[in-house]
Amino acid sequence: MPQLPPPKAIIFDWDNTLVDTWPIIHVAINETLKHMGHPLWTFEQTKARVRKSMRDSFPELFGADWEKAGAFYQAQYRANHLNLQPLPHAADVLAAVKGRGLYSVVVSNKKGGNLRQEIEHLSWTKFFDTIVGSDDAARDKPHADPVHLAFEKSHLKSGKDVWFIGDSEIDLECAAATGCTAILYGEWAKSQPAFTTTHFGGHPYAAHVHDHQEVLKLLSAK
Repeated sequence: MPQLPPPKAIIFDWDNTLVDTWPIIHVAINETLKHMGHPLWTFEQTKARVRKSMRDSFPELFGADWEKAGAFYQAQYRANHLNLQPLPHAADVLAAVKGRGLYSVVVSNKKGGNLRQEIEHLSWTKFFDTIVGSDDAARDKPHADPVHLAFEKSHLKSGKDVWFIGDSEIDLECAAATGCTAILYGEWAKSQPAFTTTHFGGHPYAAHVHDHQEVLKLLSAK
């Protein structure tokens, strides 16, 4: 069991940290790639490449046509996004965090409107003090802006007593930028060349949990 500072707050990533949205994202991005005349991606390529927010990644992918591609992607995504599935025991973790009176937030690179709709659909709004999505802050993860926004109306500040749980290197980079304790979530990272027992994508993490039962163990140890 890694030695972590007792948390006063926990930041959760959303996609594929609390919920499984990869199938929905994969269909939407491939429909968009096809519409824009680009080669399609395999499922593994989607998982490896979808990291940044749309306003950061689509200009790199589609150039001057990125806003057209973005509008098409959003239409494709919204057609199916409420078919998302909670990851096993994610709700148990959220209930445990709330039961301990910890400040709980979501910081996601998903469009804020889509994010809040998905959380409401699962009846999970009650678990979070603040929900921050893409475009809510001046810049998205890995920049520090969305984390600062998440704590803006609280008496807390980001620091080592804030656990940042996410599945991607973007989350670890954001945790480092805000001084939070980074916790890498899930099995996928282990299959990637950029994974080591202390870093992923060049960014350090304090603990690696394979599922939410392990998150519960971390919480129970504090």
